[in-house]
Amino acid sequence: MVTAAVNSAYSYKLLYAEEYYKLYHQNLYQYPEDFTGNIWFLEQALSRPFVNPLNAITRIDNKDEWERYRYLFYMHVNLKLVDLYRRLAASYDKRVAYFYNAPWKEENLKSLEIAENYYKLAFYYWNEADSWEEKLKKIKYYFLESIQNWEDERVRIGTGELDYGEILNHDLDHLRKVRADFEAMNENTY
Repeated sequence: MVTAAVNSAYSYKLLYAEEYYKLYHQNLYQYPEDFTGNIWFLEQALSRPFVNPLNAITRIDNKDEWERYRYLFYMHVNLKLVDLYRRLAASYDKRVAYFYNAPWKEENLKSLEIAENYYKLAFYYWNEADSWEEKLKKIKYYFLESIQNWEDERVRIGTGELDYGEILNHDLDHLRKVRADFEAMNENTY
């Protein structure tokens, strides 16, 4: 009884987008289980309401800054999800169809299918990030000091310097070539 009371004293329910965003983390060594945990946190952040502007990640002084902050938040979180889904896909993507992998042809094809699905999910989040960048073009610019790097991401998307659409298309094209190589393997390959 005492243990349950002590444990509940230190826990609280996460309600707001920023709370879930703050649980996102990057480690020096990244493993697929880190990706899936971070993906869950960020997807939750996208579906949750924002905290009061007094508790936002940066200082908010008016409604226009609040609107810009929310749009930048959505764009930034979607970009992080693109990156995480690409990394997760890369853990299933076979970069080369080596002849000695012929005995595991079916397993490799299944792995490529999983990678392709993750790349497609990354595309979804890229399109979302791009649409938030388009919305940001239409509203007045405000300098939001603590999240200036999010604004830098917006500029890179707007100028085409950051184009995950092109990167993901390249990833999918390469995956299709590797899949074709695996499908061409037969009993004489190994």
